[in-house]
Amino acid sequence: MGGAARAAGAPGGGARPAGAAGDRRRGTFSAGADIAELLEVYADPDSADAYHAVNVRAEEALAAFPHPTLAVVRGACVGGGCQLAVACDLRFAEPEARLGITPAKLGIVYPAVPTARLARLLGPARAKYLLYSGELVTAARALEFGLVEEVAPEVEQRALEFARTLALRSAQTQGAVKDAVTAAVEGRDVRAAVAPWERASRTAPDVAEGLAAFLQRRPPQF
Repeated sequence: MGGAARAAGAPGGGARPAGAAGDRRRGTFSAGADIAELLEVYADPDSADAYHAVNVRAEEALAAFPHPTLAVVRGACVGGGCQLAVACDLRFAEPEARLGITPAKLGIVYPAVPTARLARLLGPARAKYLLYSGELVTAARALEFGLVEEVAPEVEQRALEFARTLALRSAQTQGAVKDAVTAAVEGRDVRAAVAPWERASRTAPDVAEGLAAFLQRRPPQF
């Protein structure tokens, strides 16, 4: 699956949101795996295990990225491509985008990690809808499902605009939110997840800068 990663730089060394986008020349986020390659992969059980392990490690690394992550979805976002988009914090899609996860069309058992992540994002019924059917949904339906957060005609421009907004905000706040929300949806102790951030914030410069900027009516320099 092809893709490119970009980061929006932040003035003053603040947060640096990362973005995943597809092949601009083909107008596709990711059409999924090469089926001919899968024939070779599934010819050997060890090869199939290794293939899925690599994909899951990539997904987990993306999900664990410490700053906000945005997926910019153009065209087809299918299979493993949708798996990576779901691992991002937020997804922005063009109106023509189509999204879906298609192992049911191939007889493949979808790995536990992305199955659970999809269920946490969409809820069990909508996750089952996508995984049972293997159907692709429109961007409008994906927005209704909660699979994407925004649909915009100039999607890359809109996503970059939003990333620049995030880059002006406190990385400290965003990091704490990301860890807290992740802990909450995974059923872990949210207080334990946030505690290191709270301790660090007592001596970090972000709060002092944010309050001073508000009182002085100027943008904060995080």
